[in-house]
Amino acid sequence: MKVLHVADLHYDLKKFDWVVDVASEVDLVVLAGDHLEIANQIQRPAQAVVIRKYFQRISKLTRLIVCSGNHDLDERDEFGELTSKWVSNVRLFGIPTDGDSLIIEDTLFSVCPWWDGVNAQYDINEQLLQDARHNAKRWVWIHHAPPENSPTSWDGRNCYGDEELRRWIERYQPDLVLSGHVHQSPYIKDGSWVDRIGKTWVFNGGHQPGRVPSHVLIDTELERAFWKRLDSQTKCTTLSWWYNGKKLQPARS
Repeated sequence: MKVLHVADLHYDLKKFDWVVDVASEVDLVVLAGDHLEIANQIQRPAQAVVIRKYFQRISKLTRLIVCSGNHDLDERDEFGELTSKWVSNVRLFGIPTDGDSLIIEDTLFSVCPWWDGVNAQYDINEQLLQDARHNAKRWVWIHHAPPENSPTSWDGRNCYGDEELRRWIERYQPDLVLSGHVHQSPYIKDGSWVDRIGKTWVFNGGHQPGRVPSHVLIDTELERAFWKRLDSQTKCTTLSWWYNGKKLQPARS
């Protein structure tokens, strides 16, 4: 299974167009949060309408999983905690999203929302507790923020990772965690697009300007992960993107 992992598109429609263009080349697209942009002059409800249509286009070309990020929050729940109702509603189109768990081939995916308080945190903990009882060959989490104390959460001055996620990883040891949130991590000293915590591989492809988003392609059959960023010399990309960039040999499950 080839999995394209992208995050932090921030209502950049050219980047969404690129995802549409390559979606049929992979078995699964994972969009790991921050689909909208708070600072954009277009109001987020209007942004959400457009992005939902992109989700539908992508889901007609291949499997799609999405989770929410901090830029996607649009309502408060009954506990007063911020949540992303518009992202949850894409479930109506058959797209797995926040709080869902599903098995594709031999892999269990746990889709975690951006959590704003103890109640949402409790729900994620219960979801992971239940999912840990599955007997799938491989376990993948989709969680917008990377873990704390990881090069994938380092922005050059501070770590902006999730402390609770770090504890969950150390407790459950999933095979892969697909995240985003911290744009600079892959491009700076002491940062990285990949980290290893115990047996768990953590990925954050970062964010770059231009039409092509930085992204990670994971091939579960080859047991390889490839990170692709804009080539600063040629300023071009190619459809052989999963053969370029840095390579990684994940641990066998």
